[in-house]
Parts: sequence; structure tokens; C-alpha cells
Amino acid sequence: MGFTGNHRDHPELAESSLSHPYTRLTPDHVIDAVESTGRLSDARILALNSYENRVYQVGVEDSDPVIVKFYRPERWSSQQIDEEHRYSQFLFDHELPVVPPLVIDADAEYSTLGSHDGFLFAIYPRQGGRAPELDNLEHLHQLGRFIGRIHAVGQGFRFEHRLSLSVDQSSANADYLLDAGFIPSDLEAAYRAISGEVLQAIATRPPDSKQYSQISLHGDCHSGNVLWRDDCPHFVDFDDCISGPAIQDLWMLLSGDIENQQRQLLEIVEGYEMFYDFDPGELRLIEPLRAMRVLYFNAWLARRWDDPAFPLAFPWFNSPRYWSEYILELKELLTGLQQAPVTMPDI
Repeated sequence: MGFTGNHRDHPELAESSLSHPYTRLTPDHVIDAVESTGRLSDARILALNSYENRVYQVGVEDSDPVIVKFYRPERWSSQQIDEEHRYSQFLFDHELPVVPPLVIDADAEYSTLGSHDGFLFAIYPRQGGRAPELDNLEHLHQLGRFIGRIHAVGQGFRFEHRLSLSVDQSSANADYLLDAGFIPSDLEAAYRAISGEVLQAIATRPPDSKQYSQISLHGDCHSGNVLWRDDCPHFVDFDDCISGPAIQDLWMLLSGDIENQQRQLLEIVEGYEMFYDFDPGELRLIEPLRAMRVLYFNAWLARRWDDPAFPLAFPWFNSPRYWSEYILELKELLTGLQQAPVTMPDI
């Protein structure tokens, strides 16, 4: 494993990778954590595709396998994780197709949150399924229906400890790449200029404005967090649940050119409004939210670069060429922010 780009001359990163907390998470540790909950493992363990946390399928004697998620240390507090768990259970109790964690200790303060060797973890039932077909208008209509139900039911569960979408977070994400020395010196001026323009454009349509209802959201509602099973979507991984405008749970389902997005929106919103009113004014937030996600993603990779899994999984990140292309991507985002917002027929 090696490091690329501007951090090539930082041997402390290689050293921190070797001492990263996840390097302690061996198969024996995973099995021990599961068995600490009273389950007897059959020693079959399969690492699943996850980077922010570590997720494994673990076989259990005389029972179905379970899914175990080890939360990234120091990312969320126990209160924030517990609120995530209670939110998904609340939705499940209202007959929504979500996958809440299993109870680990009914008498504990946080009944679904386990602790083992410095790691907080949760256990979930294994759920099969495939990704939804986002080019299938019927799938989009159903996704809209179920997201509308989640938002309607979620009115009865207001977050107290989870984060809220905010422009300030985007500014901090943009600054982090400079402050941590990721942007090559010869690109710093260009990056400062274009990231500043993007942030200014986002600030003209901030998602945390009081003019938009701030509701409890899934927060990361892309196709990878939806399992299509029994002819309906099942929503998983509420790790990024957050307060914000409803459109945050809808815009990531869109793809293609403006005409395609308009057709997709029509199906999604028709389904959505069967259960919850859609504010068409939130359509003007799609491009700001898209730009905020790009800023977040790059800062997320940079903040996680000491995790040995990240240079292996994202070898294209953090090279001079990457940062040059990122500046071009920010220019494209700025163009999108300056264009008229997407609209849809009959709204």
C-alpha cells in the first residue's frame, strides 16, 4: 500500500494507517463481539462492502446469519447512534420497509448498541435484495411512495442529537482540503477561487433556510441503500440520518439530462404525494445539494486517508491529476448552480 499525490512526503500517514483502530478488528474480534451478545458463531465470516464503518456477515449456530456493523470510532456519540436506531425502529413499527437493528441487551441504556474492545457495534437481520432500477419509472413511483410514507411517519420522530444539513458544513469541508495540505501548492489559488464561488452560489439557496421544512430524513437515500425485494423497496443503512428538507431524500434518485430528470421527478413526486405534500420550491435546492455532496465526498476521503482501506479502495484519489480534475468538476458544478433549477410538468 502506498500514498499518492501531495501526501506522498508525509510518512506519518503511513504510520497512522498501521495504528488505525480498524487494524485491530480481526475476525476473532468480530466473532467475539457477536458471541458477547449470547449468540454462538459457527465461525463463518464474510466482510461486506463498506468503508465508513466495517460490516460483516457472521454465521450463527442453528440460526440465520446476522449482519454486524462496527461504527467508526469517534464519529458518532452513543446518543446519536441510539437515535438512529430508535428512528429506524419507529419507522418499522409503523409498518415501513426498513431494517432496524436487533436488541442486544433489553436492560441496557442503549438496548441495540453493543460495545466490545473499544468498538460500538450493532447487529441486524440479514436481508436479501437487489438494487432498484432507476431507469424504471414504476420503481421510481414506488420509491416516491415509500419515501413519502417515511417522511409522513417521521413527523412523529424529531431528531434531538443528529446533525442538520448546513452550508457551514460545506464550507468546513472545502477548507479542510487546504488546511490538511491535500491541495498541491500550484493549484491552491485556483482551488480557493472556484471553491469560494461554489460556496457563494450554494449560499444563495441554502437548504437550511427557514423557508424549507426541516424534517427527519434517511439522509443518504441513493440506490445502494435500497434493496428491492418482494416487489417493493426496503431501506437500509440509516447511518447518515439527518434533519433537512425533503428533497435531500429524493434528488439522488435522478439521473441523465434535464428531460429525463423531469420525467423521473414526475413519477417520484406523484408517488410521494400519495402520503406527504411535496414543496415544489425545494426543486431549486437540487443543484446546491449536489454541490454540497461533492464537497463532502472529497473531504470525507481526505479525512479517512489514514484508514488503510481507503488508499486501497480509492487509488485514483489524491494525485496532482485528481486535484486538477476536481477543480474542473467544481467549475461544472458552478455552471449547474448558475442555470435555472429543474422543473417538472404540472407543478
